[in-house]
Amino acid sequence: MRTVREAFFEVARQLRLTTMFGNPGSTEETLLANFPEDFRYVLALQEAPAVAMADAYAQRTGHAALVNLHTAAGMGNALGNIESAWYNRAPLIITAGQQTREMLLLEPYLANKEPLEIPKPFVKWAYEPARPEDVPGALMRAYAMAVQPPMGPVFLSIPMDDVDKPCPKLPPIRKVSRGLGADPHCLKELAEVLSAASSPVLVIGGAVDQSHGWDAGVRLAERLRCKVYAAPGEGRPGFPETHPLFQGGLKSAIGPACEQLAGHDVILVIGAPVFRYYPYVAGDYIPEGSRLFHITDDPNEAGRAPVGDSILADPGRTCSVLAELIPQTTREAPAQLPALAEPDTHSGITADQLYYSINQVRPDHCVIVQESMSTLKLLRQRLPTSRSQSFFSMSSGVLGYGLPAAIGVALAERDEGTDRKVIAIVGDGAANYVIQALWTAAQHKLDILFVVPRNGAYNILKSFANLLHTPGVPGLDLPGLDFLALAAGYGVPSERITELAALDGALRRGVAMVGPHLIEVAVDATVPSLI
Repeated sequence: MRTVREAFFEVARQLRLTTMFGNPGSTEETLLANFPEDFRYVLALQEAPAVAMADAYAQRTGHAALVNLHTAAGMGNALGNIESAWYNRAPLIITAGQQTREMLLLEPYLANKEPLEIPKPFVKWAYEPARPEDVPGALMRAYAMAVQPPMGPVFLSIPMDDVDKPCPKLPPIRKVSRGLGADPHCLKELAEVLSAASSPVLVIGGAVDQSHGWDAGVRLAERLRCKVYAAPGEGRPGFPETHPLFQGGLKSAIGPACEQLAGHDVILVIGAPVFRYYPYVAGDYIPEGSRLFHITDDPNEAGRAPVGDSILADPGRTCSVLAELIPQTTREAPAQLPALAEPDTHSGITADQLYYSINQVRPDHCVIVQESMSTLKLLRQRLPTSRSQSFFSMSSGVLGYGLPAAIGVALAERDEGTDRKVIAIVGDGAANYVIQALWTAAQHKLDILFVVPRNGAYNILKSFANLLHTPGVPGLDLPGLDFLALAAGYGVPSERITELAALDGALRRGVAMVGPHLIEVAVDATVPSLI
């Protein structure tokens, strides 16, 4: 009779969950013993980067991913990036070992005292099987929960003595619908309102791309010939930022966002919350006299929206259905955003100059992964995304995502056979949360160019301090960091750029390099405006 361990891996095999990201501990070793040859274990040197790698891998491939963490301690290390996976809607099946059942009553060393509480509220489902033989069935249910809309992480706690117990039978492997419908009958009224609108506007979020609606969103916008904004706080675009109708990002504060939407009588938000605000700036949610409609596959998003009428539907399919229902408008298209001027080259290397230079040398088919929060708006303007699944970031605001996420994307590019170059732009503050992820990039020989804008500070926090009028906050400067030494310690070649004349050549070398390469770029430390 097969064991629980053998049954677990057979269920995972049939669900195509043959890549596992993790950092094992003693309570996980019983599950991982005699690890199957047809599985791959992607080792991270700490639990937080393991989750970020899996998150980005799952987003890029569109499939669920397995994550293996270490009991309570590892879950604690990983929780920030579990939150990011929640907001990124990444379908992760997170497992952690638990102490032997015989000792749980005693709360022994390395026991997970409250295994189902630690990951909450950032998992869709958390479970510790009541019987050893329930472990494989719990994996099947965890998969079903993770991939249902809205996709997201789930958690299984597995007692370490369960895995060698007999498992009489495998659970049935079930197919689970991974998308809601978009009923034309239910969308007819919305189509009529949009058709009759004098000045409609679209606000599109990352769930449109996640639900394969990138091209349909373009068709809808072109039918309406209306302005399109990116929803605030999204980790991936849902609409090409090079399209003539694209107007940039909607601001993430109540009053300023309302001002941007002034003059529009109908506002349609697709595939994003309404809205993700921070910082707080008072104002009305939408202009007086405007109507807002909200398309989401997440009942929680629909419930917490402060204004508007929400419709539960698949965002991508909704774009397609509406594009069929709405007649081609005869109104003139809105004016395009003016092109950005070339950056000033007389003030050394600014973030503006860095992103401009990256855009000049990056391949047409590449993927940008970013975590440079203080200059994110500028980054998006200088490095616009024109293709589906070509830009990834975190949606949570928790630092420590971008560097390992680039590894997850690069692994997915290799597995999918697309092999696009990955360019990871990660600030010096964010990079040091998970700098050990460089080791995994080196071990797997992944084609990633890591660019670290080195401003010597948590500049995003300085921007907040200016807005909040909180001078004298400690701990915002980061002197003495040496990314060349750090990269060398993990086996990644690197170089440092301090002069503008050397920047272009370094970036071209980095893009052409096979395997991982890191460039530390000393950039101007001027604190940008937050809004």
